[in-house]
Amino acid sequence: MPLAVTGSVATDHLMSFRGKFADSLVVDQLDKIALSFLVEDLEVRRGGCAANIAFGLAALGERPVLVAAVGEDVADYRSWLERHGVDCESLHYSDTRHTARFICTTDDSHAQIASFYAGAMSEAREIELRPVQARVGDLDLVVVAPNDPEAMLRHTQECRSRGYRFAADPSQQLAWSDGDTIQRLIDGATYLFSNEYEAALIEQKTGWSAAEVLDHVETRVVTLGPAGVRVERRDVAPWTVGAVPGVTAVEPTGVGDAFRAGFLAAVAAGLTQERAAQSGCVLAAYVVEGVGTQEYAFTSQQFCRRFEGAYGDKAAVEVAGWLLADH
Repeated sequence: MPLAVTGSVATDHLMSFRGKFADSLVVDQLDKIALSFLVEDLEVRRGGCAANIAFGLAALGERPVLVAAVGEDVADYRSWLERHGVDCESLHYSDTRHTARFICTTDDSHAQIASFYAGAMSEAREIELRPVQARVGDLDLVVVAPNDPEAMLRHTQECRSRGYRFAADPSQQLAWSDGDTIQRLIDGATYLFSNEYEAALIEQKTGWSAAEVLDHVETRVVTLGPAGVRVERRDVAPWTVGAVPGVTAVEPTGVGDAFRAGFLAAVAAGLTQERAAQSGCVLAAYVVEGVGTQEYAFTSQQFCRRFEGAYGDKAAVEVAGWLLADH
């Protein structure tokens, strides 16, 4: 059964600032902030959380269904995704708006300042999941990734009402969300993805403790940057998987999306959550080593060798049984 990935499709405009933003911030003057940073390079790349996750799933042998709202300017991007194994037949096209754009500057400490133009994404609230199921058959899982806020709420509620398993990934939309909205976005999720800061923000805004969050989701997956990932389940002690060693980080944009793709692809293949977390970390390593969220490429053999180097022979045998059999 296919995985449906809802969320943003966007063009990323990525810039690098040689210095630290923090050196230009005056704490007691932040309400009057007016800053300009001279950047040395600009990379225009394909992006958007849903597209990044779908691309990563396809790289690992899945045939994900991308469910998103885009503009007519997306033709080349759609062709790219389809060539790499993503089902794009469930895209919604806006008659008036451009595809969303993400504009981000990263400093030498990997701090980021970003802006996001929603554009056609604001029409994602018009998308219903039932026609997607009617076209492709029963859905194994629906990923509710960052998107138009009303679309995220609609997709989440439809998953609950129709009995679709879903992965809640509110991440970038947590800043605008109040506690009630966050509760509605994550309640009943099979998986809840966030980074460590976002995990704390979820607890702060909802008023739920970490244990109470686990009363509302089956599995909570918290990425820890260079420290790896922590997986939490009710009535089970939390456990961690280390990140892939020896990685030289170049650009962090899209790393979380790649992790989610690797994790969910392994779960869909029937692997344990430990192997899934490890697979997510390996795929994330490919992204952070370069610029752009979909610029990586590897063979199944290369992925398995890298997995073995990071997590050992026994773990690699299980992953090889999945990837090499499918390819």
